[in-house]
Amino acid sequence: MDTRFARLSLWLTVLYLSLWAVPKLTAQETSTTAPRPNVIIIFMDDMGWGDVGFNGATGPRTPRLDQMARDGRRFNDFYVGCSVCTGSRTALMTGCHFRRLSMKPVLFPDSDQGLHPEEVTIADLLQGAGYRTACIGKWHLGHLPPCLPTYQGFDSYFGIPYSNDMWIDPANPLAPDVVLREGLTLEEVKAGHKKRNWVPLMRDEQVIEYPVDQTMITRRYTEEAIRFIEAGKDDQQPFFLYLPHTMVHLPLAASPEFAGRTDKLIWDCIEEVDWSVGKILDCLDQNQLSENTLVIFTSDNGAAVGSSLPLRGRKFTVYDGGVKEPTLMQWKGKIPADTVCREVCGTIDLLPTLAQWAGAPLPPRKIDGRNIAPLILGKPGAKTPHETFCIAHSGGTVRSGKWKFYPWQEKAKGRGSAGELGREPSPLPVQLYDTSADIAEKNNLAGEYPKVVQRLQAAYEAHLKEVESEARQTALLKRPTGVPTPKRPGK
Repeated sequence: MDTRFARLSLWLTVLYLSLWAVPKLTAQETSTTAPRPNVIIIFMDDMGWGDVGFNGATGPRTPRLDQMARDGRRFNDFYVGCSVCTGSRTALMTGCHFRRLSMKPVLFPDSDQGLHPEEVTIADLLQGAGYRTACIGKWHLGHLPPCLPTYQGFDSYFGIPYSNDMWIDPANPLAPDVVLREGLTLEEVKAGHKKRNWVPLMRDEQVIEYPVDQTMITRRYTEEAIRFIEAGKDDQQPFFLYLPHTMVHLPLAASPEFAGRTDKLIWDCIEEVDWSVGKILDCLDQNQLSENTLVIFTSDNGAAVGSSLPLRGRKFTVYDGGVKEPTLMQWKGKIPADTVCREVCGTIDLLPTLAQWAGAPLPPRKIDGRNIAPLILGKPGAKTPHETFCIAHSGGTVRSGKWKFYPWQEKAKGRGSAGELGREPSPLPVQLYDTSADIAEKNNLAGEYPKVVQRLQAAYEAHLKEVESEARQTALLKRPTGVPTPKRPGK
């Protein structure tokens, strides 16, 4: 824990010096400056563009999300930083491309690295500015010290430390009152019991239940989130709640109240998450917090089980179906209701934007995100701060204005392939699509716009060279000596 406190002390020193250097506001400036908002980020797992009613879904019913779209602002060109779990969460939490931080696209319980605690997360930034902070849900940036949420700016943590299709690492300490299920004994667990899809529930840095009952996980996250919100409702201290849901990642599970409500389990799970969003929004209303709380709803990548239609591709691809996410933001009285943003932006931009609203300094080391406050607030004429938006995963891609570029040849088979579109792949060595006229990315225009291809190819190569040349280190997980191996069950 010495590293954790030393890091916090350093960050507070930076915060103090930065605030001391900021000119004092005049009385007029102070009177027109909005109070620092509470912040809630609801981060779905594997929810696709076509899984929600406000994007045209006809299977699952999402009335609370649809109402949130009417009460807030939809973002039609909002991107994540990777088309799978860990890379996407790295970009969200740090405002940095995951490759800049040398993070892998996906971590497993037998991984030995995680997000370095010297990187500044949104939670670090807001905690240093005086916010209460909590992470409730799936973390997936390192499941042991010094990479757990409590080392990364969160006052508390409650959740599953990685994907729910994984297994327990015997190195995670058990709480004295740990609840063991499925007939397991304490001796079996300490001896290194592991099974796929049996994952631990943690509070702070200890396992409190194993294996967790996944049918109740959405409900338990929701109840924990409401307790956190209400615990400080009478304080003047703002809060940051990060709620990365476990659903709708495989294996799917819904509570008895929602299981069987529809024809598909995936739809049951989506409807339960919609219920969860509604409960949190109701909690804000009931406690008179809605007018000073920014609520952000989005997903870590495209659908794995559900639908990313009408976009092309799904999870694992960098076609829009894998990285352009259903996104809503609500801040009553500040964000214009029932509006749509069609400018390119993404999770990577949230850290610098929240820094402005919290009155906190930006991290001392380079980040990639940009302040998108004008886009969020719907300011007239607001434009994207990104001339090019690069994602260096799964072959890579560049979004620039209406153009989406891929520096690789279209494939015949696989996720998002030409075969899925019912045609032969383009013979051209690269791909270029007009996303305004061709939302499904069917018509490769690379041969018709060579100058655009040349510009975006150069942008991608420059991006990759710069990020990799300045890549920073991950942290090595601290494993106690003598504990059983974390290797995957069956190997």
